[in-house]
Amino acid sequence: MPGPPPTPNVLRLLKGNPSKRRIRSEPAPSVPSSMPAPPSWLPSYAQDEWWTTGPELHRLGLLTVLDLMTFGAYCQAYHHWRTASEVLARMAEKDPATSGLLVKRADGNDGPNPLVGIARRAADDMVSLAGHFGMSPAARARISAGVGYEPPPGGSEFDGLLG
Repeated sequence: MPGPPPTPNVLRLLKGNPSKRRIRSEPAPSVPSSMPAPPSWLPSYAQDEWWTTGPELHRLGLLTVLDLMTFGAYCQAYHHWRTASEVLARMAEKDPATSGLLVKRADGNDGPNPLVGIARRAADDMVSLAGHFGMSPAARARISAGVGYEPPPGGSEFDGLLG
């Protein structure tokens, strides 16, 4: 399928439907009445991120029953990124010359630290999954006013139309 993937209606409405195309009906999964608890299998940092980011996504109506596992994958990627970054920081304290970026290989030579790749891939996964929820800076820039936008007092009736 060529071209970008279709934008979900919730994000299209948040953007203000700039293309003015007819909004097709799409299946509307139910939005939980309150923020659900994280799955028990998520580790501690992932659960922290669940409770940090999840309530705002829930408030915006972007976290439906069908999205919980994708959001869990985002939180898991956050856990991997944070854990790898913390271990790298501890290694950097012990090795000021290379900041932990190089490690001794089995052949006795220095080689790149595999934790650098783990942290990078986890960060890539986080950014990719965050885009599905409108959480990246680029996704936020495309949302004109957002839910509950009210123009500043004393503004004109046209405030907010162009985002």
